[in-house]
Amino acid sequence: MDIIIQSLGFKASNDLEAFIHEKLDKLISKDQIIRANVVLFHGADNNPESNYCEIRLEMPGDDPFAKRSSPSFEQAVVDTVEVLQKQLRKAKEKQVGRNQGQA
Repeated sequence: MDIIIQSLGFKASNDLEAFIHEKLDKLISKDQIIRANVVLFHGADNNPESNYCEIRLEMPGDDPFAKRSSPSFEQAVVDTVEVLQKQLRKAKEKQVGRNQGQA
């Protein structure tokens, strides 16, 4: 499984990249995720409060996507991963419901 990190307009620190890997490794171990594309960028208004994180998970079927902003990139990553966890949980429950309906 690959994790691709892009930081637009700045150079992401090694600590930030390690933090992203740590958070995504917990998420990725649960499902059939092939690749995680992470994009970090500052908001258009250069407001220090608007640091954005976008994550797209490539997997069979639909690719879950989430985007969140926060004063720090670390918090934006945490918020985005939480949204993706909810999306994956909901998709899994939907799939289980379909499988039980077919039995």
